[in-house]
Amino acid sequence: MMRIVTAALTAAALLMAGCANDYGPKQGVGTVAGGVAGGLLGSTIGSGSGRLVAVGAGTLLGAFLGGEIGRSLDKADRLHAERAATHAFEYNRSGVAETWSNPDSGNYGTVTPVRTYQQPNGQYCREYQTTIHVGGRVENAYGTACREPDGTWRIVS
Repeated sequence: MMRIVTAALTAAALLMAGCANDYGPKQGVGTVAGGVAGGLLGSTIGSGSGRLVAVGAGTLLGAFLGGEIGRSLDKADRLHAERAATHAFEYNRSGVAETWSNPDSGNYGTVTPVRTYQQPNGQYCREYQTTIHVGGRVENAYGTACREPDGTWRIVS
């Protein structure tokens, strides 16, 4: 039941965010990551209907904050972060962070693979954690990236 509520609230946050005219891909990633993290954090608070309220509030607040941080990343920040992620997925052992920084903006972060596994179809995937420091704020997110047949890594969640 809790997962259904969390998924529904995350979907609602995404739909609301999609209504903004200046909404870009970096803000979208931040909104999704923040919404999921906020919903998960909210699910650890209270019990019964109080927990449902905490999940809803956490999802919406996390989506808002994640979107704001995502909007703050410029194109160069994203390029540095993408290069670090690709290197981490390809070469780093689980638990070993890859760092990135943009000296022009002062933004920086890490990408840390936390688990590697092979899907039944033979595709390799890596779960990871990322931390981004933007303008004195910190955002943490979790996701999964899988290796494509051409050798590139694609973030799937």
